[in-house]
Amino acid sequence: MSNTQITGKVHSIQSLGALDGPGVRFVVFVQGCPLRCGCCHNPDTWERDGGTAYTPRELLEKALRYREYFGKEGGITVSGGEPLLQPDFVRELFSLCHEAGIHTCLDTSGCILNEKTRSLLAETDRVLLDIKYTNDAQYREYVGCGIDTPLSFLAYLNEQHIPVTLRQVIIPTLNNNVENILALKALAKAHSCVDKLELLPFRKLCQVKYDKLNIPFRFGDLPEPTSEEIAWLENA
Repeated sequence: MSNTQITGKVHSIQSLGALDGPGVRFVVFVQGCPLRCGCCHNPDTWERDGGTAYTPRELLEKALRYREYFGKEGGITVSGGEPLLQPDFVRELFSLCHEAGIHTCLDTSGCILNEKTRSLLAETDRVLLDIKYTNDAQYREYVGCGIDTPLSFLAYLNEQHIPVTLRQVIIPTLNNNVENILALKALAKAHSCVDKLELLPFRKLCQVKYDKLNIPFRFGDLPEPTSEEIAWLENA
């Protein structure tokens, strides 16, 4: 049943994103995340309080202003923070997008799988799923959950035949090794829903956000990978 009166907490909006799914996207960054990833570049989205309240229809109307830029592949992406913390809100937004003929994309860590998130996924055309590491110890140390959580989420996406872009931020000294990449590629190959694999370079531009919030950036002393290193891993 449609509920256009529901509101969600939105951290920020990017009107024309080119790195958040297919084509040109209208990107909504929601507020709140249950994880504390060492490489997170949006620590200002962690706390659930804050953000700006929007109704799904208000966001749709904003997105429609940029529709001419979407082309055949573009559309709307909800990122974060963690969109799965606000499943009813995102589901309603995606439902309205489908009524308007707009492609929907969910950028998530896959950290929650329940009845409400399954309902949201029924309105999701593509998922950008972050598989941050390929072993449980690193997940528990640097993310805050076990690896079984996102793997269960991926298994459900596979069951539902929802197209998936598998993503991983490459962090020198932690996952920039062939063993990890081969495990990631094997994971992708084992799930037919995965049709794209993206290796994203770890970046430290977010240091200023941590400084402003007066909280430590756990990976602030780690080096950034070079473009050559990313290319080498992609060909592993």
